Amino acid sequence: MANKTNRQIKRKQRHARVRAKIVGTAKVPRLCVFRSNSHIYAQLIDDTSKKVLAQANDIKIKAAGKKKMDLATEVGTAIAKLAQEKKIDAVVFDRGGFKYHGRIKSLAEGARQGGLKF
Repeated sequence: MANKTNRQIKRKQRHARVRAKIVGTAKVPRLCVFRSNSHIYAQLIDDTSKKVLAQANDIKIKAAGKKKMDLATEVGTAIAKLAQEKKIDAVVFDRGGFKYHGRIKSLAEGARQGGLKF
């Protein structure tokens, strides 16, 4: 771990601690979020069968002059729409070791606006 910063190590530790407590199933999958400096990604994961049920990111959404917070909200509504197509209405939220703040929070609010419950 010589290349990783202390911040990255701490995030991995937080994520492992959260992941020890939550599990996604086919009926109630895990909504896993990853945030990089330039993009945000969301996946619906069934941990029992180890499959990704749906995924959305801001790369597919046209970013013509939009702010990152607005893109995160759109990713949340997009993942909620994909979940509704697969008849999923409840998820377990996995913030990936990130603070529930900023883009993570706006993605969660967008998913709630799209109809997901968590």
